[in-house]
Amino acid sequence: MAAAMHVFDTGAALAEGLADAVASALTTAIAVRGKATIAVSGGSTPKAFFKALSARPIDWPKVMVTLVDERFVEPDSDRSNEKLVRDNLLTAAASAAAFQPLYYPTPTAEEAAATATKQMACIGTPFDVAILGMGGDGHTASFFPGGSRLLEALDPKTPRGIMTMEADGAGEPRLTFTFSSLEDAGLLVLHIEGTAKRDVLAKAEAPGDETEMPIRAMLRRTSSPLQIYWAPLTPDPVVKRPG
Repeated sequence: MAAAMHVFDTGAALAEGLADAVASALTTAIAVRGKATIAVSGGSTPKAFFKALSARPIDWPKVMVTLVDERFVEPDSDRSNEKLVRDNLLTAAASAAAFQPLYYPTPTAEEAAATATKQMACIGTPFDVAILGMGGDGHTASFFPGGSRLLEALDPKTPRGIMTMEADGAGEPRLTFTFSSLEDAGLLVLHIEGTAKRDVLAKAEAPGDETEMPIRAMLRRTSSPLQIYWAPLTPDPVVKRPG
């Protein structure tokens, strides 16, 4: 299914535009079903979007927020996506939203994945909104090139839920929703910024193996059309030095 490109002049404009689109999708879901679900990604890119979304007049007590993927680290770690979301999205009125973590303080990542899958089973499917990111290596969620369970994660026959992933580029063991859990979200977004990410996207759109650039799975075979939100990075200010 062909992806749609939404281009903004600045990251700030992108954050506001994406917040508007997501707020509309969540509000529609609440009107139809009385509740809404959204899965978001970590990294530095979504901070401005999170802050913009938290200011939207959404019926937040009826919204359930979770993560596309997570590191197997304590939620107070600076590496934790949960901490990122709590600090930047679940603030002010948005603090009334429910939050469903992927990390649990279990002895192993595998046990945390099993617990998270059981907890997520009651929320209903598909997600109303899923916001993906993309790394310079073409990974999305925790679908890393060379990942220990990459083929299983990308297989559309793998059931919905959370599974573990380990890879050289991943750092800690990861917890990630499977492809089947994300590909049919009501609003499926890839949020990227900067020329470098645009170049990675162009490479991913060319012929090639999904295991080399897992984002290709999202570009090629999602049930919902992928909405790509992109803006150039705002240049750093030029500092004039004396002399």
